Amino acid sequence: MGFRAALLAFTLLAGPTAACAQTVAPVAVAPVAPIDRHALVTRHNVTLTSIDPHAPIMLGNGNLGFTADITGLQTFPEQYSELSPLLTMAQWAWHSFPNPNGYTEQDGLIDVPVPGRGEQPYAWMKSWAVAETQPAYTWLRANPHRFSLSRIGLTFADDRPLDFAKVAHTRQTLDLWSGTLTSRFTYDGQPVEVVTRVHPTLDMVMVEIVSPLVSTRGLGVQVRYPSVAPAINPDPTSFDASGAQSLTVVAQDAGDVRIRRTLDDTRYYSGITASGEIEQTGADAFRAVAAGRDRLTVMVRFDRQDRAPATPAYSAGVQATAAHWNGFWTQGGAVDFSGSSDPRASELERRVVLSQYLSALNGAGELPPQEEGLFSNSWYGKFHLEMHPWHAGWQAMWGHADMLERSLPWYVGHLDQARAEAARHRVKGAWWPKMVGPEGRNSPSLVSPFIMWQQPHPILLAELVWRSERDPAVLDRYGELVEATADLLASWPIERDGRLNLGPPMIPAQENYDPLTTVNPAFEVEYFRWGLETAQSWRERKGQARRADWDQALAEMAPPPIKDGLYLPVENVPDFWETAMSDACRRHAAAAQCKNRDHPSFLMAYGFIPGARIDPAAMRRTFEAVERNWDVRQTWGWDFPMMAMTAARLGEPDKAVDWLFADLKNNQWGVTGMTPRVHLDEHADELVPVSAGAGGVQMAVNPDGPGYRRAAEAYFPSNGSLLMAVGLMAAGWDGSSGHAPGFPKEGWTVRVEGLTPAP
Repeated sequence: MGFRAALLAFTLLAGPTAACAQTVAPVAVAPVAPIDRHALVTRHNVTLTSIDPHAPIMLGNGNLGFTADITGLQTFPEQYSELSPLLTMAQWAWHSFPNPNGYTEQDGLIDVPVPGRGEQPYAWMKSWAVAETQPAYTWLRANPHRFSLSRIGLTFADDRPLDFAKVAHTRQTLDLWSGTLTSRFTYDGQPVEVVTRVHPTLDMVMVEIVSPLVSTRGLGVQVRYPSVAPAINPDPTSFDASGAQSLTVVAQDAGDVRIRRTLDDTRYYSGITASGEIEQTGADAFRAVAAGRDRLTVMVRFDRQDRAPATPAYSAGVQATAAHWNGFWTQGGAVDFSGSSDPRASELERRVVLSQYLSALNGAGELPPQEEGLFSNSWYGKFHLEMHPWHAGWQAMWGHADMLERSLPWYVGHLDQARAEAARHRVKGAWWPKMVGPEGRNSPSLVSPFIMWQQPHPILLAELVWRSERDPAVLDRYGELVEATADLLASWPIERDGRLNLGPPMIPAQENYDPLTTVNPAFEVEYFRWGLETAQSWRERKGQARRADWDQALAEMAPPPIKDGLYLPVENVPDFWETAMSDACRRHAAAAQCKNRDHPSFLMAYGFIPGARIDPAAMRRTFEAVERNWDVRQTWGWDFPMMAMTAARLGEPDKAVDWLFADLKNNQWGVTGMTPRVHLDEHADELVPVSAGAGGVQMAVNPDGPGYRRAAEAYFPSNGSLLMAVGLMAAGWDGSSGHAPGFPKEGWTVRVEGLTPAP
C-alpha cells in the first residue's frame, strides 16, 4: 500500500471530520506495508526427518484427500497408528453394503412423546444394546459410508515390496505455497526423491520419482484398488477379495490404462497415466515402471463417470497445482503476528496457517465435511451438520466465500427432504438432520435426533457469505433456504404459559442432558432468535416486509435461563451451579449428578453469536464460574476457540489468548497442524496398540497417558474454529472498536488483511 492509499484508508476509517481536516492540513500517515504472504506461509512449511506414526502428511483439493507416509506415497501403512490409515478418499466416494432385508428409514424410527403435539417419530436408539436385537439400526447407521479409492505406494518391477529397514536419511517437506510434498531418502544406500501433488480441479494424484533405482531395479509405483472393510472406522480399506466387486480394464496402452471399479452397487472409474509402462499385476493391482530411465512420472485419477475430460500433461498439472495454491494464499485473508513479543505468537501463527491449509483440504468440498475430513473415518464418514460452521464458517470471514459455497448447495438440494421431515413433526419449514450422509437421512443414535443447534446454521452460513460479498445475488441463491429454515425456527418451539419454549424433546450442544426433560438451553434459545432476526434482515434487504409470524416468535421466545446472576445451561436444571460448585463436582465431575463437563455451550450465546438478550455482566460472571468449576478434562477441540470468542466479546483479550493455548488433551497441535480427539477412559492402559502387521501387534506408550483413550488423530472442527476465533479477534465484530480488539495490546503485533468482521 502506497502513501496515498494509506492516507485514503485513514480518512475513510476516520470519517468526514478527518477528511475535512485533511483538506486543511495534510496528516502524515506512515505507509502500511502489505503482509509478505510468501514469507508468512513458507515459514510454516512442514518438515519431517522421521516417521511420526500419528501424523502422515495430507494433500488434497477439497474433494480428494491423500495421506502420505515418509516416502511421499502409501508404501508403509503398517508404520502408522491404527488411527492414521493411509487413504485416498473423495467427497463423492460412498458405498453401502447389501441390504437383503430391505431396511428403510422407517425401520429406524420410534415414537417419542412431544408435549402438546402427541407422539412423533425420531431416529432414536435408547441404548447401544438395541442395535444387537434390531439389526436395522446398525445397517441404517453404517450405510452409506465413505471408503478409500486406492492405495498408491512404491514397488519394484518384480513386485518385491520395499523393506522399511533399508530406508534411511529421510527428509520430507510440505511446501504450502505450491502444494508440493517432496520426500527424500536413501533405499539400500541409493538416493530416492519422490514429489507428490494433488491436482486442484481433477481428483488426481501426481507422482514424480527420481532415483538410480528407477532404471537399475525397476523402482516404480503400485496402485491397488481396495474393497471395503466391514468395520469401516477408522480405516475402510480391505484387500479381502470376498464380496461383490470387480475391476474391469476399459482401455489400455503402454503408458495409459483406464479401469472401471465396482463395489456392490457403487461404481467409479480410475485412470493411470505414466511416462513408462503400465501392467496389471493382480486382480486389484497395477504397476508403473520406467526401464532405462532414472525418472518416472505417474498420474492416478479418479472419476465418478466414464466420460471425463482428458488427463492433462504432467507439466501442466504441476503448473495448475502451484497456481492454485499461490492463489489460495494471496487472494484470501491473512493474519501476521511477526514482531510480537509474546512467545506464543509464532506458534499461534503456525496453527493458523496450517489450519487454513487443512481446512482447504478437508472442509471445502461439495458436501459438508465429516469431523475427520478425508483423513480417516469416524461415524462411518458421515458428516455432522452441527459442526459445519466450526469447519467452514471461517472461509467467508477470511475472503474464501467461494470455498464455503461449494457445500451450501447441499442444503438447497435437500430442501424438499427437509420440509418433509418438518411436516412429519407437524411443524413448518425445513428440519435439518444431525448425523447424515449425502442422501440426507438422519442416522439412528442415542443423541443425534434430538440435537437442534444445527437448525439455524444455514442462515448463519448464508449470512457469512452475504457479509463477505455484499452481492444481491447471494440473497437470490439462498433466499429460499433462509426462509424455509426460519419457518422451522418460528414453528418448532412449543407455546406454553404465554411463551415459546425449546423442547422437550431436545439435547443441547452440551450433550449430557435427558432429551425427554430438557427445556430452553441458553445458547439455543438465543441462536434460534438470532436466526429469525437475521432472516428478517434478509427480507428487508430484498425490499420485502418483515414476517409478522416471525416477529411474534421473536417476541415470545423464552429468555436464556439465569439464576443468581449466572446463566444456566438449561432451564430445567435450576440447581446446576450449586451442584457444580459442590465438593463432589468441582473440576472433576465424576458423580452422575455432575453436569459441569462436556461443552460449556451456554457461553456460545455471547461468543459464537452476539446474543441480543445476553447481559454482558452476567455472562462475565458465568464465564468466570466456568473457569473455576468446569471439568476441563473432556473438553473438545472447538471448546477452546469458542471460549476465546466469548472472552474477546467480553473485553478480555488476555483470557482469549490463554484459552487458545489451554494445555489440555484435545488442544495438542501436532507437527502437521492436526489435533487429536481424546476421550476419558478409566480403563485405558499405559501401553496401546499402534499397528498390526506380519510381526504381530505393535505396542507403544499411550501418548495421552493412562486414563485417556485416543479416538482419532485428526479433529478438524479444532482447525476451523481456531480460524473463526482468530478472525473475530483480529478483524473484530459488529460493535467492536479499535484494531484487533480480541488481542492484548501488550506483546502482540497483529497485521490483518482481507478479513470480514464477525456478526
